[in-house]
Amino acid sequence: MDAKSSPVVAANRSGGAAPGMPPKELLQIADGFIVNRCTCAVAKLGVADVLADGPQSAAQIAKQLNINASALHRVLRALASAGVFEEIAPQSPGAPRLFANNHVSHFLRSNVPGSLRARFIFGDIEFIYAPWAELVHCIETGKTGREKVFGMDGFEYLKQHPDQARIFDDAMTSMSAVLGPPVAATYDFGQWGSITDIGGGNGILLAAILRAHPKLQGVLADLPHVLERARERGYLSGDLQSRAQMRECDFFLTIPSGTRAYVMKSVIHDWDDEKARHILGNCGRAVPKDGALLLVDWNLPAGPEPSPAKIVDIVMLVLTGGRERTPDEYRELLASAGFRLNRVIPTPTGMAVFEALPA
Repeated sequence: MDAKSSPVVAANRSGGAAPGMPPKELLQIADGFIVNRCTCAVAKLGVADVLADGPQSAAQIAKQLNINASALHRVLRALASAGVFEEIAPQSPGAPRLFANNHVSHFLRSNVPGSLRARFIFGDIEFIYAPWAELVHCIETGKTGREKVFGMDGFEYLKQHPDQARIFDDAMTSMSAVLGPPVAATYDFGQWGSITDIGGGNGILLAAILRAHPKLQGVLADLPHVLERARERGYLSGDLQSRAQMRECDFFLTIPSGTRAYVMKSVIHDWDDEKARHILGNCGRAVPKDGALLLVDWNLPAGPEPSPAKIVDIVMLVLTGGRERTPDEYRELLASAGFRLNRVIPTPTGMAVFEALPA
């Protein structure tokens, strides 16, 4: 076929879609994998941190990071065209093109409020990317890609790979740092007087809740090695230390009693209905009659409207064997464990607080 008659050339010449030309939205999806991989790579290398002081050429960045300047230039050029970073034209003949952070790449920097650098580094480890090669297997069988690739569930894999576990921990901490404050500000956690964060990791969500509700007492409940990391991180130290305790907990075995409210963020969505029901049953033995169980999870709509919960649900399919749930599905699941879904409080993050009371 002559180049002039190809559908791609015709579409480019006319500025619209030619007959038989795939829509640009589909082509962007096809290229999305490349943009994601490039973003993960530059996050891992720390390029946005190097650009924190102002625009630089690829050669200048590469020298500081000890990487290949030509390859870096090509990657940054592609990312700039996708809206990540800014490419600056030469200011004089023979001068190099420069690259700078923009409002998107700013959040690939370390230690800035809202940083997602750890999240993108997380996307570049085998624990995440390898199971996605088995998505067809997941669709055919309903089983996770991790089972197929690693022969074990994700939490067992992390136990055996502490280097990747640390990256996982950093990524979850960065996401909680973004999601925690708006969740803490949206729901009146303070009404309960005391609260236990079950499976609360480093304690960053509990810290946000305690800061937003200064009369509230809190308990961080998790596995011993997780609590040790929480002590190292220190999110519950300083001015929060007098209002925060730590207690060992394996939510598959038993949950410590002693507070009126219990919160779990992004826990139940990791598990299928049978395991989720088991965890909720253990919660039922800890939550007092005048208390509450508060699930912070993605608010999956029952209708066709776009929602990040629908994307996260596929992450659960491939990686954990869990699932996102609609309010009605949570109502049914909670009822099977002795709780009544009282109300659903949306937050600005796309997550919701599912307030459940003892039935």
